Parts: sequence; C-alpha cells; structure tokens
Amino acid sequence: MGVDLRPIKAVYTADVAIQISPSILSADFAHLADEAAAVPTADWLHVDVMDGHFVPNLTLGLPVVESLLKATSTPLDCHLMIEDPDRWAPAYAEAGAGSVTIHAKAANAPVRTLREIRKQGSRAGLALNPAEPVEPYADLIGEMDMLLLMTVEPGFGGQKFLDLVLPKIRRAREMLDDRDASVWLQVDGGVSDETIERAAEAGADVFVAGSAVYGAQDPAGAIESLRAQARRAGGRD
Repeated sequence: MGVDLRPIKAVYTADVAIQISPSILSADFAHLADEAAAVPTADWLHVDVMDGHFVPNLTLGLPVVESLLKATSTPLDCHLMIEDPDRWAPAYAEAGAGSVTIHAKAANAPVRTLREIRKQGSRAGLALNPAEPVEPYADLIGEMDMLLLMTVEPGFGGQKFLDLVLPKIRRAREMLDDRDASVWLQVDGGVSDETIERAAEAGADVFVAGSAVYGAQDPAGAIESLRAQARRAGGRD
C-alpha cells in the first residue's frame, strides 16, 4: 500500500549487485571529509555508531553523521550498535542516512522501528551478532531491506573474520531466496581480500570493509579489487 522506499540509487535493482561499504571506523576521524572523498567508487560509507553500553566501544553520534552528510554524496550506511535503537534510529533516517540498521538484540519494538526508518525514507536493516540464529527472524523479512550478519563480535575494528558464521550466511541466503525477497545480505567484520570470497560464495552481497580499504595504499583500488573478488566468488561475473 505504501511507497517502496528501498531503492536509494537508480543503479540498484532487485537483482542485487555486489556492493562495498567501507567502514569509517578505520578512517582518520580528524579528516572524515577527505577520507570519504578517498573512496569515490564506494557504494556506501559504513558508519558505526557505538554508545559504550550495547558494545564496549564509544565512537560517534548523530551530529557527526549530520556533518558527514554535508561533506559527501555517497549514501551513509549507519549501523547503530546502541541501546534503545527504537528511540534513536528514526533520527538518523530523518537526518538523511541512506540506510539505518538496528540490532535485533537491542530493539524492544523492532517492527515499529523498522517501519519508522522506512517512513523517514531510509532503507531499514536488522543486525544479528555471531551467536544469534537467523531463523527466529524469518517473519520479519518483509519489514527489512537488509539483513546484517556480524562476522566478528561487535565493538571494535580489526578483528579476525569468524568462519563459524559462514553456515549462517548460507541459511540466511536460502531463507531470503525462499521468500523471493529483495533483501540485501550484508556481512560486517574481518572482511578482506583473504575472506571476502568465502562470504560471497556463501551468499552475502553487501560487504563492510574497514582496514582492508582504509589501511590500503590505494583505498579506491582496494574497493575495486574486493568487488571483483566477490563478484567472481558469488557468480556475478
């Protein structure tokens, strides 16, 4: 009945392309505008919002997101690792974030919050930690635009990719395909040129990469290399 808010860029279609979302958690916070400009071929800029409560780390909040939105035309992929996302998530969507993801474990009213994110014009994402199964959230697929599976324990960048999540990625891919859903499947944590092919083969199509991009001599080139690897492994060539 409502307007479909899923497409953010015209190039995105239901036949989801491989997308790379560099995480500014690994960027230089003193020069975020320059760091955003260093990755012009990125599909998104991944913004990790941490409150020091839901996860042990403390990063940035809405004022920084609002400033970054003025400094880049690349859509922001805001990942809220915070307590009470039901209260705070809609403000990130209202500010202009292209995508806002909340953690299922933190939300008291996930359906209402996902709907409010969409109402504000953003894509709505639901995130699960490594130990959380995907099956209990099958009935929420119609309420989300992206399912994020953490491939590290959330809170800090630079962690090692957890291969134990690969079977869950496969199950999630099957679950989404069975429902003919145009829901993106994102992975976040430890994504690099050594791990992205495994995640893509398992069925992921949106990849958050931090140090693999911002720790490279050529961040833009690193994005293209990661994208090519994922396309090959995921059968997108």
